[in-house]
Amino acid sequence: MTDTYKPAPPANDDASIGGTLRTIIGAAIIAILIRAFAFEPFNIPSGSMLPGLQVGDYLFVSKYTYGYSTLSTTMGSLNVPGRLLVQREPRRGDVVVFKLPSQPHIDYIKRLVGVAGDVIQVKSGVVYVNNQPLPRTRLGITMMADKADKPLRTVTQYQETSADGQTYVVAEEYDNAPLDNFGPVEVPPGHYFFMGDNRDNSQDSRTQLVGFVPEENLVGPAQMIFFSLDADTQFYEFWRWPFSLRWDRLFQKIV
Repeated sequence: MTDTYKPAPPANDDASIGGTLRTIIGAAIIAILIRAFAFEPFNIPSGSMLPGLQVGDYLFVSKYTYGYSTLSTTMGSLNVPGRLLVQREPRRGDVVVFKLPSQPHIDYIKRLVGVAGDVIQVKSGVVYVNNQPLPRTRLGITMMADKADKPLRTVTQYQETSADGQTYVVAEEYDNAPLDNFGPVEVPPGHYFFMGDNRDNSQDSRTQLVGFVPEENLVGPAQMIFFSLDADTQFYEFWRWPFSLRWDRLFQKIV
């Protein structure tokens, strides 16, 4: 008895294409859900958070840490009152992405200085929370540019400690600039007070543009820098990446 050769049935091209499309669509849906409810990438467009965050940094923001609101989810995909599924409350010292109250389609990133009920005041560059100055230690003088096309400025760097014990570095060009004397103001219920680490070059809660930020405007805390390019390099200029990638900033935890 001899074996009879039976040719394999022809491939079903339609089934193969359909399987590929299902895989692509499934992957796209997963990516959209992650971006909407877990981690969303943001880039730093200005020098308001220098020296910690630089123009050209790309970072991940945790969207679930503070819970979800209508404004925190992509395109308002979750229409809810207040915030749901809160993992933890925002802490003073957190670096937070939020929607600008006057223009909710614009994202801002600043450091949380005061929560509801806190009295905030700035006197000669020193921040006071509930009449207590935030401790700061002088680190030294350095040269810093807010953007690649801006001139270098002489700034003094300080290590500051928030009212909740978080330490970070801030930059002061002067101690008598327009925003170096502010308040006192009391943070109203359901709102937060934010400041940039580049204290003399930041549009933050000390200005009319930002003011107090409602809790529903919070997107989440910044977690990690996952990519970083020189300030004069655009993300799409991939041919420049080998020369402009800041290797030492990749995967840095944000403090």
